[in-house]
Amino acid sequence: MTQKITIVENILSANDQIAQKNRALLDAAGVFAINIMASPGAGKTTFILKTLEALQGRLRLGVIEGDVASSIDAEKAAAAGIPAVQINTGGDCHLDAVMVANALPALPLTDLDLLIIENIGNLICPASFALGSHLNLLIASIPEGDDKPYKYPGMYRGVQALIINKIDLLPYVPFNMDYFRQGVEILNPGLVTFPVSAKTGEGMQAWADWLVERVQTWKQDLSR
Repeated sequence: MTQKITIVENILSANDQIAQKNRALLDAAGVFAINIMASPGAGKTTFILKTLEALQGRLRLGVIEGDVASSIDAEKAAAAGIPAVQINTGGDCHLDAVMVANALPALPLTDLDLLIIENIGNLICPASFALGSHLNLLIASIPEGDDKPYKYPGMYRGVQALIINKIDLLPYVPFNMDYFRQGVEILNPGLVTFPVSAKTGEGMQAWADWLVERVQTWKQDLSR
């Protein structure tokens, strides 16, 4: 008797294929892309605007803003003179490679060095969907608590850089930095981490300098 075996294909495989195409398009244009993820209220938009400000004159910048409905964040970037495209997900809790693929043609890629992609505020869904970016960045914030690496291990494992935002609130909010860092280290040993306050500007220069060096090194490797 012949037994029928059902093979279930990874539902993310189609997304991954499009993400690879996005990466190839970005590489061809010489654009380094960052996928920025965070929970709601982590200060993602303020951090991005401060990053754009710190990089003005050092890198040519573009932005893709993800939101469930509004275009407020893209308008803020455009007001700063940065080419920006808004993606409204219609309620979806993450961006995916198809959304990014549809947004890329609206940007002057050959005139950019760095593309910042602001993902939807969520610590679960975005971790599973590749976009084609060269760097996945997570923003954690002090008011969220020091237990987030233990509660959302998938997110912390899948990033190449970590921002700890709102460090100006450390004197006022219970937050055990050693406990937090221990959780991060268990999941992602040696993860590059920047404690910052996007509000006061503390730590932002070190982050901007590291990012400029990372982009320049990538461009040099790309041209070889």
